[in-house]
Amino acid sequence: MAAQQEQVVSLHGKVCLVTGASSGIGAGTAILFAGLGARLALNGRNQEKLQETAQSCEATSSMKPLLVLGDLTDEKVLQRLVEETVGHFGQLDVLVNCGGITSFGSIENTTLEDYDRVMNTNVRSLFYLSQLAVPHLIKTKGNIVNVSSFLGRGSIPNIIAYCMSKSAVDHMTRCAALELGSKQVRVNAVCPGVIVTEVHKRAGMSEEQYQELLKCTQKTHALGRPGRVEEVARTIAFLASDAASFITGETLLVDGGERVMSP
Repeated sequence: MAAQQEQVVSLHGKVCLVTGASSGIGAGTAILFAGLGARLALNGRNQEKLQETAQSCEATSSMKPLLVLGDLTDEKVLQRLVEETVGHFGQLDVLVNCGGITSFGSIENTTLEDYDRVMNTNVRSLFYLSQLAVPHLIKTKGNIVNVSSFLGRGSIPNIIAYCMSKSAVDHMTRCAALELGSKQVRVNAVCPGVIVTEVHKRAGMSEEQYQELLKCTQKTHALGRPGRVEEVARTIAFLASDAASFITGETLLVDGGERVMSP
């Protein structure tokens, strides 16, 4: 009788900190991680939604997540995130930077306030939280997975600050991977295409505009459809797990083939 094969993607016993876990990709990632055996610390701004994510995690795992509420642009929240996670679990194995926002606007009409809001949320907070987490990740030979976007390498009009922020995330991923490789800490990113979440509508897109965006993926994505949260979450889980032990500095497109389409 053949020996039972080991589960390829497992996070059993690993302490994983997931930001942006109150909705979208962050919530989907947290729920999947719970099913893969992770011990979870979750961050979000919406307490009710974060509690809902935690309940879904508990439905698939006997372990209760640690919840740390707060805005990622607040440095004290970031400090508390790492301190409470390590204080509660005794270690940190995986940091998943899912928290982020979108803002629409061009070089002509994007205000400095909107620019700063996007860059502070999508880049500055990610940089500082990673910096705080690194000493603990070195101890566990852990890893970081950043959630970037296909717009970090592609260019479309009227979303300039967001595109710039995701390009910065991609380059930070590569630089950090080089700097931490000798310490056996891996750093990777996923770059989703259009995924069905609420992020566009929260940025001000109307329901009609959003449905048109989803419809456009029939032509802009090779698979002819938008992606689902769980499809991105599964890729994050792979990169976070030991199954990806020889992968670092990668910015992996999860875009339904958008990048290979002709302009």
